[in-house]
Order: sequence, then C-alpha cells, then structure tokens
Amino acid sequence: MAASGNPCGACKFLRRKCTDDCIFAPHFCSQDSSACFAAIHKVFGASNVSKLLQNMPFADRSEAVVTVAYEAQARLRDPVYGCVAQIFALQQQVAILQGQVMQAKALLARSMVTQQTFGQPYHGFADHPSILGYTDTTQQT
Repeated sequence: MAASGNPCGACKFLRRKCTDDCIFAPHFCSQDSSACFAAIHKVFGASNVSKLLQNMPFADRSEAVVTVAYEAQARLRDPVYGCVAQIFALQQQVAILQGQVMQAKALLARSMVTQQTFGQPYHGFADHPSILGYTDTTQQT
C-alpha cells in the first residue's frame, strides 16, 4: 500500500482497494503514476503486467516497469511500430554521425599530408569549418 494509507496509482486507476501485498504499489506510488499506469493498462492489461511482475525476481521488477511504461507510451504514440520507430530513427542518426566522423578524419588526414608535403602550417578545421557545421565569424577578410 502506498504511503499514508492512500492507494497506489495502479489501484487508484483500477478503483480497487490497495492491499499491503499489492504488486503494483512499489512501482506506482506517486500522484502521477495513475496516468502512467493507465497507458500500461490500455496497451498490455493490468492482469498481464501483474503476471509478468510476479514471474520475475523482485530486484528486476523496477526496471521491467520502466521498460513496460516506455513501450506502452510508445505504442500509444505509434500503434504499429511502438518504440521500434524510435530505435530506427536513432540508428539513422548514428549512421549519419558516423559518416560525418569519417569525413572529418579524411579531411584531417589530407590536411596533415599537405602539411608534411608542402610544409604548410596545419590549422585544424579552421580552414574547413563546414565539416563541423558552423563558420568562424572571428576571421577578418
């Protein structure tokens, strides 16, 4: 049971009495947890989540609740792909950033070869600020 005799967020949402051995109480004890549990209940069902939590070690339950809540919110935003859409978007960002790193390394290698070959001083990315996505406004023309 949540602190001060109030029902946990899950029991409050389900409109049932919260008992001392409520499986949801340790994870849905705050005021805002009713809304969080509502999403979980809508996507997975309270009974399924209860069974899931009962069948796992106590130490892993908090992480499981966070994961289930995240997936439930993602499923409500995108019923087809859920959090997989976010994973794909992050993978695309990683691929783009890896490409930018490769470009920066290639530019650095070319600049270092030019410096060694012609004895010109190396100014780093100052000569190529677009690789970093900005231009240096402090240089006088």
